[in-house]
Amino acid sequence: MKLKMILPLLLLSAAAFVLPPKKVKIFLAGDSTMSIKDIKAYPENGWGMPFVYFWDSTVQVINLAKNGRSTSSFKREGLWGKIMEECEKGDYVFIQFGHNDEVPTKKSATTETEFKNNLVQYVKEARSKGGTPVLITPVARRKFDSTGKVVGTHDVYAQIVRDVAALEKTPLIDLDVQAQQLYQQLGVEASKLLFVHLQPGEHPNYPTGKIDDTHFSELGARKVAQIVLKDIRTLVPELATRIKNPAVK
Repeated sequence: MKLKMILPLLLLSAAAFVLPPKKVKIFLAGDSTMSIKDIKAYPENGWGMPFVYFWDSTVQVINLAKNGRSTSSFKREGLWGKIMEECEKGDYVFIQFGHNDEVPTKKSATTETEFKNNLVQYVKEARSKGGTPVLITPVARRKFDSTGKVVGTHDVYAQIVRDVAALEKTPLIDLDVQAQQLYQQLGVEASKLLFVHLQPGEHPNYPTGKIDDTHFSELGARKVAQIVLKDIRTLVPELATRIKNPAVK
């Protein structure tokens, strides 16, 4: 067979074995407000659940957030280590803790100093792997005072996250402030739709009902995910190009 006939066949064979381009990975490190829920917990959703659907085919979201975890227990249980094993140059690590760090009666509790040191460690280790860390304040709980004004419940630990972001020059998504603004905009009654508020008999998973102002409904999780995506468009523009419909504000 003549060379000019063989060459196209060789090129076609080589093309068949070309590997697809490596996907950019977004790791989610956090607690129950971000995590994937078991079916038995529905309609409770972490905001990391709808977050995966906003990205094009070049992105893989890996959600390792777990219920009840703090910066200390997430590390102690090997979850952070798993992220560091898989994180490569060009990947992103979104870090959101505080809910369980700040409660002194929990086994997962960390002091303010420990919390700060853990966040600094996470940022430095993510960068050492070639990843881009993004810090996120603990997302606000739904709490109103007697006048209908939203009250913050993460003031101290949210500020620590802000301080670390400034110290380490890390992108910061302030879910504490922005979620409070969302709840205030909706008001006392309408904001309940963002959370797991169920009457007895309304859902088979909660036959006696449930009132939970920390964990999100499907609607609430999507609204919080949209806040995160909005900030990504301005804070991490190189990643924003991979959002479906990146021009939508």
